[in-house]
Amino acid sequence: MKVGSKVVFLLRDSEGFGEAISAAFRRNPSNSTVEESFELSLERYGIQNCKASGILHNFLDPQGQYEVSVLLMEYYEPPILACAINEVLAQLAGRNSSSVPTVVAPFFLESSKLKGESKSATKFESKCSLYGIGIGSETAISKAMATKTQKPPPSLQIHHEPLACFLQLVRVLKLPTYVLIGQRGQRISDKEDSGIQVFFFF
Repeated sequence: MKVGSKVVFLLRDSEGFGEAISAAFRRNPSNSTVEESFELSLERYGIQNCKASGILHNFLDPQGQYEVSVLLMEYYEPPILACAINEVLAQLAGRNSSSVPTVVAPFFLESSKLKGESKSATKFESKCSLYGIGIGSETAISKAMATKTQKPPPSLQIHHEPLACFLQLVRVLKLPTYVLIGQRGQRISDKEDSGIQVFFFF
């Protein structure tokens, strides 16, 4: 799996958030993009009739090198989901250590999936929080994104299996990762909007 030095990891969720973000990157198509599909076997997990599949949209720099890759992976029900995510992340982490990409993973959750904040968030609030979690070694992009997001409070609990699975696997694989966590169904302030948009310009 050939990717750029920065990879945006998305799931094709039923609500369409992953597809919408992927489409936003492709808003202005040009000759500097390459689209590829991938299929990875899950047989080593005992899964014979399913593969980890998805689409890669690669953005090239002026020299024709892969610079940013947007990876949109098909969604699977647990426990296949964990196997599929692990197989995709292992492909990224298995590259030469000097060229392991930084992964940026935006997740937008219902407020009911975020527990323990001092004030309960609801869809009627005029602002929402955009949290950022850095995992693994710090890179230029993760450092830049940290300035645009806030760290989650220690009391915050996330009840979302795909995100919990993703966080555990990138820690195990020691993959440089920056996870964005936002809330669905809330209007975003100008300040917070700049934080969401930051990963569109790296």
